Amino acid sequence: MQYWQSALETEGWYPPYRDALKDVDAELANWRPEGVAANTIWETVVHVSYFKERLLRRLQGKPDSPLPGGNDDTFVVVGQQEADWQEAVAKLFDIHRELYQLLKELDESDLDKPMPETAIGAQFFDLIAHDAYHTGQIILIRKLTGSWPERRSFL
Repeated sequence: MQYWQSALETEGWYPPYRDALKDVDAELANWRPEGVAANTIWETVVHVSYFKERLLRRLQGKPDSPLPGGNDDTFVVVGQQEADWQEAVAKLFDIHRELYQLLKELDESDLDKPMPETAIGAQFFDLIAHDAYHTGQIILIRKLTGSWPERRSFL
């Protein structure tokens, strides 16, 4: 559970989303580095939220949402306004917190249960690694735009 919280709000080996997204507005969230394969911060937040929501739906006994276009469909941003951006960030935090509450309610034996094929615990660990990867991308974009502190203290 420690690593789950580290991804969202508690500084661990890398800054949490709370810090990575602090003071990011819609304009910065939409900035794209040069290159076809580069995603924006906003696209990344939507992508991360999709996979968290997929696990939440599974834990709630709901079916997965089909992705006709595959993984690329998880980066699609709806809206362009500041309110849309704030809603996307709030969704990321809300889903993460909901999953945390469900994780706290699980017995250790529940973590080994497949859902549908992969064990629940493994899916949580996959999302933790996924969070670390994408948090790094967000911070790199912020560094490229000059919106990340040159020096920051977290101890």
